[in-house]
Amino acid sequence: MTVTETVSAPTATDTAVNRCAAPSTRGRRPDGADQYTISEVVAFTGLTAHTLRWYERIGLMPHVDRSHTGQRRFTNRDLDWLAFVGKLRLTGMPVADMVRYAELAREGENTFEARQELLEQTRRDVRTRIAELQDTLAVLDTKIGFYADARRASERF
Repeated sequence: MTVTETVSAPTATDTAVNRCAAPSTRGRRPDGADQYTISEVVAFTGLTAHTLRWYERIGLMPHVDRSHTGQRRFTNRDLDWLAFVGKLRLTGMPVADMVRYAELAREGENTFEARQELLEQTRRDVRTRIAELQDTLAVLDTKIGFYADARRASERF
């Protein structure tokens, strides 16, 4: 599954340029004709209905269509966007930066440079965190080795 980064209606350029790989971690999409209720999206994404409504309220989600009764109707494009937002969340990107990214995406192609810089900064932050975690893992491995060696030594007596 590819994730379209834009929030507005796709253009030919959006299709060719604005994609990033983000396979779904929750399995296949709910069955439907590109229209999903909030409960179907909750079941598919693992997000709560409250979170989905909050994303929409703060501008992180594009406008979600409504049925004639006022129920939200999510599309495959919305699911793609939510998958991308999920990846951004995993990076530790602040919500304010995610909202800024969404605003830039809605503004169109003239914001490519700003979006790229925002993502590059996030990548730098992720790489820094990975290095810190690798150092932490090395410390844990050393301690685990120490205790394993000490236990083996005590078992010899």
